[in-house]
Amino acid sequence: MSGVRFLLSEEAILLTSGELSSQDRSLGNLLDFFGVSWRAASPEKLFSNRDSNPSRLRLLCSSDHFSVLVSQLEKNSEHAQWWRAKMHSAFVYAGRDLSSLDKLAKVGGGYGGNFVVSKNLPDFSGVMTGLQIRVESSNSDAGFASPSESIAIITSDRDAAFVKSEFEGVPVFLCASRRLVDIESELPGGVFDIRDHVLEALPVVLYIKWAFSKTSWSAPEQNACLVIDDPLLKRQYGFVDYRELLSVMERYKFSTNIAFIPWNWGRTDPGVAKLFRENPEHYSISVHGCAHTRAEFASDDLPQLYGKTEEALRQMRQHEVTTGIVHDRVMVFPQGMFSAAATSILKQSEFIAAVATNTISADANPRPITIADVWSTALMAHSGFPMFTRRYPSSGLENFAFDSLLGKPIIIVTHHDFCRDQYVHLIDLVERLNALGAPLRWRSLAELVRRSWRQRAFSTDVMQIEMFGKELLFENSTNLTRQVLMQRRESDPEAIAEVLVGDQAISWKHNNNHIEFELEVKSGEAVMVRLRYHRLEDMQKATKNLNDRARAMLRRYLCELRDNYVHKVISLSNGG
Repeated sequence: MSGVRFLLSEEAILLTSGELSSQDRSLGNLLDFFGVSWRAASPEKLFSNRDSNPSRLRLLCSSDHFSVLVSQLEKNSEHAQWWRAKMHSAFVYAGRDLSSLDKLAKVGGGYGGNFVVSKNLPDFSGVMTGLQIRVESSNSDAGFASPSESIAIITSDRDAAFVKSEFEGVPVFLCASRRLVDIESELPGGVFDIRDHVLEALPVVLYIKWAFSKTSWSAPEQNACLVIDDPLLKRQYGFVDYRELLSVMERYKFSTNIAFIPWNWGRTDPGVAKLFRENPEHYSISVHGCAHTRAEFASDDLPQLYGKTEEALRQMRQHEVTTGIVHDRVMVFPQGMFSAAATSILKQSEFIAAVATNTISADANPRPITIADVWSTALMAHSGFPMFTRRYPSSGLENFAFDSLLGKPIIIVTHHDFCRDQYVHLIDLVERLNALGAPLRWRSLAELVRRSWRQRAFSTDVMQIEMFGKELLFENSTNLTRQVLMQRRESDPEAIAEVLVGDQAISWKHNNNHIEFELEVKSGEAVMVRLRYHRLEDMQKATKNLNDRARAMLRRYLCELRDNYVHKVISLSNGG
């Protein structure tokens, strides 16, 4: 873009013996994902190619390759001198022979059981510091026994599994895992759980985020939102009392979005509407399907999907006129089910994004979802329509923290019953989230979408931003005018009507499955960027018959009976 060159101030070296191994390729994919510049080199090439670049290098390799390097450093004082002058740090994972690392950290019998991220290096561990990660099983034939000269970063019930040591004055981070996560691999269930991938993912991500903190992709802030699915806006719905919940939010500092079913648009209590209007920093509503019938957005019937999308928007506009509550144009899929056709319809509607628990479509032959897809700030694999992923509280604090480490917003999904027992479970979760190393910005879903992107610096006044939602709010809080080089994934550029900055259309171009454009933002200025797609007004809408309406009404009233009476009776009978 405009001839701006990325400043390679933090370059990675993959130490190899020639061709890239599968683990080398996994490392390369990880570095690419985080926007890190890298090159492969053998030990001989590393020492023979001593360029004048003033930047210090970051080395990543297996213990086998590192032992070869150590041997050469011990034999050649000039190499050792160069190592001390040019090397910032190294990340070393277990190869065939971990015993070669004995001189850096004593190799023990193995690791097993649950893992704990120690508090020894909070600047390195960041948001993961102090967390216990519960796993079903974890066994290996090697670990680091009671490090003395080294510092334990991740420990298990037996030995340390990730430690910081030092060689010739250079920090060396040693990981006992022989396998590194392959983010290009398919994720069968569509949900990434750090509890299933602790050592293959966490150590290397911690290292990359620390070692390349100035030039890798990062989130400008850590956004969060609690989403409660389904409830009516009555004074009390199930275990939710809106006035009491507001008091809890004010005390414990968080926000709540109600995934509101448009079918209920004419049933909102005026007092609750007033509560929402007067407290937009705490309360917001999004769009939860249309009538919330079974898998209503999992169809491949385009006219039917178009009709449901337009009806949901029409009902939400009626609700806004009646109550004065401005809704977030964010779709929360009922039952978490959607089709590829649904995302293509939503993309060319007023919706700016979707929020989903599931990431795999309900189609007969769904598009495979990779780890890289779900590690992204928002998943863009379905028609280029942004889907922000959310988790249930049962996912554990470690998964919310890992999302934060990746730069993803934290979105918690609950139902009214999570507010039982005077909100004790909700308060406990929020307090633990707010105690994480990265301070959370609790927002409405729409604001979360607008403020969730990733960025990296090219220079003091030039930065690159990757946009995900169809709207983005950028605020230049520096005392410099910033040149912003913006990109967004888009495989169908002809669907875009225009790119707007405020109300002004700007020029853009399509390159390598991305659209690209540039902004100049003055100090203290805030700009809203919006993508407007061609609408689908010519599509025929499917019409509803009386049976459809009757089924929707019956489902809604039965769900309310269940939430307001059955769940409460069960809770009381269980001593809740």
